[in-house]
Formats: sequence, structure tokens, C-alpha cells
Amino acid sequence: AQLVESGGGLVQPGDSLRLSCAASGFILDYYAVAWFRQAPGKEREGVSCTSKRGSTEFYADSLKGRVTISRDDVKHTVYLQMNNLKAEDTAVYRCAATTSDCSAGMTYGMDYWGEGTLVTVSS
Repeated sequence: AQLVESGGGLVQPGDSLRLSCAASGFILDYYAVAWFRQAPGKEREGVSCTSKRGSTEFYADSLKGRVTISRDDVKHTVYLQMNNLKAEDTAVYRCAATTSDCSAGMTYGMDYWGEGTLVTVSS
């Protein structure tokens, strides 16, 4: 069982990206799913989380208004739409899933993690 992220890449400031998170070996629909990021030399930061029902439970203050998390239970995929990207958004973005809720999972640990996708914002 694993999570696989895609959609990262090199973009310019002000551009948009949509990251995808898909599960292999289990059904993502039954999990709360969160996105985290880790920039070089910095600690991992929670970006956003969506509940099993699809409600948004969390957005990092640094990203509010610029990111949207969503899930498509037909495609068994969770997305992170990021707009107006800034250089400080450069990081490895990882998705993670928990059978618990967003709050518990992001506090005490997630059950599954992806390897991550690199987002580089540079002119």
C-alpha cells in the first residue's frame, strides 16, 4: 500500500500547479488525506487536509487564499491546487492518509505517506 504524488515541477512566481495524490493498494475514499511540505533546511509543515467526507479541515496560514484541496472519490485521487506561487513555496510536497480525522492524524501521525513531488518556484 502506498501513496503516489504527481504534478510537481519548475514554475515561475505567480504560476499555478495542481498536485495529485493517488493510492495504490487501498481505497483512498476511506481516509482523511493531508498535504505536507518540507523546504530545504526547514521542518515539515502541514499544508492542508481534507476529511473523508471531503470537507476542508486545515489550511496553513502562509497558504490561505492560494491553495485549495479537493478529492475525487470516483478517481480515488486528492488534489492540491496552488495559485500565485512564490519562491518560498519551493519544497517537496508529500501527501499522507489517515483512518482517523485530520486533527488527530496531523497531530499524532498519519498511516500512509507518499515519497513526495518537488515544487520549485523560480524566475
